[in-house]
Amino acid sequence: MPWPNEEKLPTDEFVNRIKTFFKGKRYGGQIIFIGIVLLWLVSGIYIVSPAEQGVVRRFGKMVRITSSGLRYRLPWPIEKVDTPRVTEVKRIEVGFRVIDPGPPARYQFIPAESLMLTGDENIVDCQIIVQYKIKDPADYLFNVKDIKGTLRDASEVALRQVIGNSDIDDALTIGKLRIQQEIRELLQRIMDGYESGLLITEVKLQTVRPPKEVEAAFKDVVSAKEDRERLIYEAKGYQEDIIPKTKGRAAQILREAEAYREERIKRAQGDAGKFLAILKEYEKAKDVTRERLYLETMEEILPNVKKVIIDSKVGGGLLQLLPLEEMVKPILSTEEKEKGR
Repeated sequence: MPWPNEEKLPTDEFVNRIKTFFKGKRYGGQIIFIGIVLLWLVSGIYIVSPAEQGVVRRFGKMVRITSSGLRYRLPWPIEKVDTPRVTEVKRIEVGFRVIDPGPPARYQFIPAESLMLTGDENIVDCQIIVQYKIKDPADYLFNVKDIKGTLRDASEVALRQVIGNSDIDDALTIGKLRIQQEIRELLQRIMDGYESGLLITEVKLQTVRPPKEVEAAFKDVVSAKEDRERLIYEAKGYQEDIIPKTKGRAAQILREAEAYREERIKRAQGDAGKFLAILKEYEKAKDVTRERLYLETMEEILPNVKKVIIDSKVGGGLLQLLPLEEMVKPILSTEEKEKGR
């Protein structure tokens, strides 16, 4: 492109203008380059939220782990950062899948995962939920390729092993808490062996039941066993209630018997002492003592005896003692009854 009015300018002035033009272009390029470099450097700033940890990679190799806050790394492609959520509790299902959380929730059952043998060779349908979170973000990101699939496979292995070592009665009734704990511990050991960086927080048994073909018969068996356990607990409760009462009653009877024994002994000793005292006095004056005892005995007996005194001077006899009134009363009462009829 010709310079404006190029033909009118002297040769030296034209050259100077050309140099000035290109000199300005050079400075503009430098400014643009510096701006691009600054933007590239600023792109290394990143933020780690409180629920995350930052894992910085330099040319694909992990170099450091950063905590929450405003952080800096060398810009791409030198360093790259991943921020997995280490406090989030995640879950997987084994034996079923949640299609729609609802409400109402809809599920898809997977018999290939849930049907298994117990230790006493019974078939049981068992479904679990595994809850986990990240305990080592570096291991979580780089050691296992399909972490979720690996965890599901390991959960199924742990479930089948623990159920295979348990009887069906434990799996259906009282052994569920123990089974959950053993599955969690075994699954944690398996995932630690893979260096997966996961922490298994909880394993929940969702459904433990026999296959549908024999479910009714199993329910009857379980119901009978529950009734047996209930009756055993009721009997133990009655035993715990009646035994202390019986022991208390027995102790009370023993105390009463001991008190009665002491009372009888003291009374017998008192009677013996009284008799000996009377005997001693009797030996001193036998006639007087015999008369006194006779009079004391009469004083006790005579007040309770019906007495009839007949004065022989007025001509009384035994006829006056006949209970004529008492003999006439039954006859009179019979006659009155007959008149009333």
